[in-house]
Amino acid sequence: MAIVFSSKVQPIPSNKELSSSDYFTAYSIFWGGLTVGLCNMVCGIAVGVTGSNAALADAHDPQLFVKILIIEIFGSILGLFGLITGLLVTGKAVNFGGV
Repeated sequence: MAIVFSSKVQPIPSNKELSSSDYFTAYSIFWGGLTVGLCNMVCGIAVGVTGSNAALADAHDPQLFVKILIIEIFGSILGLFGLITGLLVTGKAVNFGGV
């Protein structure tokens, strides 16, 4: 995401007035980054909790391993959804400072 964000940012002279598209780009980069970060944080917590419980459940009953592994994969998908959402949010933004 940092590569996508850095491609949208251009230096602006200090005497240039900011346009509405500049504000839109700034807000879309901010909210896109926040979305990706929060979704990946939730994904990490979900994978950690599920992985810990998967190890305990596998030690207790080995037949549960595949079932819990599928649940862990569903938790991992949250990070991918966040990445896709961040790309969609920043995709409509024009280059910052561009015409």
